[in-house]
Amino acid sequence: MPAEPHFLPDVDCDVLIVGSGAAGLSAAVTAAWHGLKVIVVEKDPVFGGATAWSGGWAWVPCNPLARRAGIVEDVELPRTYLRHELGERFNEPMIDAFLEAGPRMVAFFEQHTSLQFADGNAIADIHGDTPGAGTGGRSVIAAPYDARNAGKLLKRLRKTMRETSFMGMPIMAGADLGAFLNLTRSLSAAWHVTRRFTRHLFDLAVHRRAMQLVNGVALVARLAKSAEDLGVLLWESAPVTDLLREDDRVCGAVVSTAKGSVRINARKAVVLAAGGFANDIERRKALFPRTPTGHEHLALPPLGVSGDGLRLGERVGAKVDSDMQSPVAWAPVSQVPHSDGSIGHFPHIIERGKPGIIGVLSNGQRFVNEANGYYDYVTAMVAAAPEGEEVASWLICNHDFQRRYGLGISRPFPVPLSSFIRSGYLKTGKTLEELAQACGIDPLGLRTTVTDYNRHARHGEDPQFGRGSTPYNRKQGDALQQPNPCVAALEKGPFYAVKVQPGCFGTFAGLKVNPHAQVLEDSGQVINGLYAAGGDMASIMGGHYPAGGINIGPALTFGYIAARHIAGITAYEQEIEHAAHR
Repeated sequence: MPAEPHFLPDVDCDVLIVGSGAAGLSAAVTAAWHGLKVIVVEKDPVFGGATAWSGGWAWVPCNPLARRAGIVEDVELPRTYLRHELGERFNEPMIDAFLEAGPRMVAFFEQHTSLQFADGNAIADIHGDTPGAGTGGRSVIAAPYDARNAGKLLKRLRKTMRETSFMGMPIMAGADLGAFLNLTRSLSAAWHVTRRFTRHLFDLAVHRRAMQLVNGVALVARLAKSAEDLGVLLWESAPVTDLLREDDRVCGAVVSTAKGSVRINARKAVVLAAGGFANDIERRKALFPRTPTGHEHLALPPLGVSGDGLRLGERVGAKVDSDMQSPVAWAPVSQVPHSDGSIGHFPHIIERGKPGIIGVLSNGQRFVNEANGYYDYVTAMVAAAPEGEEVASWLICNHDFQRRYGLGISRPFPVPLSSFIRSGYLKTGKTLEELAQACGIDPLGLRTTVTDYNRHARHGEDPQFGRGSTPYNRKQGDALQQPNPCVAALEKGPFYAVKVQPGCFGTFAGLKVNPHAQVLEDSGQVINGLYAAGGDMASIMGGHYPAGGINIGPALTFGYIAARHIAGITAYEQEIEHAAHR
């Protein structure tokens, strides 16, 4: 007989939050600011979840930063865009809740917490031909954060993702990244990079970690610091083993700790925000296309993001909504063999839109506009890969491209290439035929594809897929390449290739909720006391990917919505009135 678990004395709070990514911490900060006693429990030994390893962008149309910059648009424009993008999966009440609360969420955090934002006013929506598509002003990102401000909390926060940093230094999307890519072409860029990297080396020597936080780690650090300042109790290494119910209401949870199990009684609500099921092999096998064993997939979130919130919800009668265009937020990912024997995952976000690279299948043929969104690239790859074959593609470029922009985790000049070639990460060949042989690509197919592509690329054209035809495409390209910032010929070897497989930033299938983020039973009835946000909540995008940041934007917003509903705040004017009396 297994031993009975040792129970510690019960702990009471108003709100228990399961998970510490963007959604969980947004709910925690909002609830605590409204006067509620909040506990956040995190399974992993560090806080931040998948958010900490993300780019940190949040899609929030009509946000205050855009308005301050003079980008003022009617909310009907993003609503029109979503209506056309989502089609039959456009859920009007959920979309309306998001569009109404999103700008207020940003304003709330700006005015009352340590979470400050930088704008993404130059970032266009992915599908520029869709009615209502934005050419900018709909994205925000956490402002850079000096980790010294986090104090002792810093050691409890997840570090940036190894593969997307350089020697542990995260590089902020936007001007910061632009400086790194223009290192050899601009004195001001070289000076910026020198200052950034010199300071990082100093931080490594003194603190043994990056102290200039940007992207997802900055978002998590700012939210966690805000939570701590508001008195939120943050418990790491504390997985939830069961939810507590009383009179058909969720009233807390059993949490495992190093000292024993503890019942946390939540007087008002439990919020599930454990990040979805990116690493739940069984659910991947059941829901992901072309994934028969569940292992044909390179998930980017930490291993702890493994479906806990969904399973907890199902045990108390919640319904997982898997009726999605896609159950998964696809991303093209390559496997990275590290020198210590471990295998990492690298997301191919930046280089695909640059001029002088193509993606091909094993037959050597292109299958997509490479400069389109990461979700679109994998969707096309899954659809085009021959049945019975592994779903994979190869990103191919020449030496000049690699030295200019990098290819996957192989960085641009002056970072050496030899280790990536030795490890097998980069395949190379003096000719296209040599490269094809190294990759297992049909040589004739590749030669034919490149010849046809080059004939048009010399004039800046791509009649096959229209690369460079949308504002999003052109933003991913290189403005110095004219007449098309996304198109250049692949003519002079040696050539390089990296193998790309289906991966993800997270999952879209999740618990059904109403516009207040209350979890629903299969019948549509509310499960009293239970809320969900972030990856644990069924995506309001219905499995579509209309813009970068459509995971974190709704995660922050519905965390905020859930907390306000739990606190009984029914009108935004009451929040302003409440603030005046604090």
